[in-house]
Amino acid sequence: MSKVPSLRIDRLLSSLGYGSRTEMARMARAGGIVLDGTDLTDVSKRIALSPDLPARMEIDGAPLDPLPGLVMMMHKPLGMTCSHKEDGALVFDLLPERWRRRDPAISTVGRLDKQTTGLLLLTDDGALLHRIISPKRHVAKVYRATLARPLEGGEGALFASGELVLEGEDKPLAPAILEVVTPTEATLTVTEGRYHQVRRMFAAVGNHVETLHRERVGALALPDDLPPGEWRLLTPEEVDLIFQ
Repeated sequence: MSKVPSLRIDRLLSSLGYGSRTEMARMARAGGIVLDGTDLTDVSKRIALSPDLPARMEIDGAPLDPLPGLVMMMHKPLGMTCSHKEDGALVFDLLPERWRRRDPAISTVGRLDKQTTGLLLLTDDGALLHRIISPKRHVAKVYRATLARPLEGGEGALFASGELVLEGEDKPLAPAILEVVTPTEATLTVTEGRYHQVRRMFAAVGNHVETLHRERVGALALPDDLPPGEWRLLTPEEVDLIFQ
């Protein structure tokens, strides 16, 4: 059984974005930090980072934020960018303001372009992020596309061939699975994450993607009850679904 890591309380709270270590000491003296129902006044003490800590500790009357190692799903809305720095509306604007000061920082797992909606994963766990996006893992992503023109019938075989080379590239794409829904709507399952890959694949067969929505990563699907702009934390069991 692995040992539960521990950290100074002021350092933990600072890393979660609550404020500086000095500010955390001041908050503790004012009775703003409660552990197991008792005011905690000495934030220089170390505390075990057990999974139940957010349920046991309150900061200014609210449960402690999730500990480092969080993973969440977001229903990315149209028109938002997966970036910390670009102009305009950012997906990080949908998170609590304090969370943008966390260290390690929360990052998107890959990116969905501004005009793509659907399932977006975010985490502060760098090792997990790299596991998910690693080409060696072959994590499948399922997209639903509506198209400007009807499909002609040969797209599925070409996408599945492993021989399609996108414009400006010299390495063929890995095989992808096309499932036709209507003449102008289809799902496409890919295991790579090349720049604007799905849009460029349809462009390569003379079509144009009008709308694009990611429905699934691995066996983890975007739930119907998570509306655009909303997010929720994932359980360990849901994280495991990503690799199935």
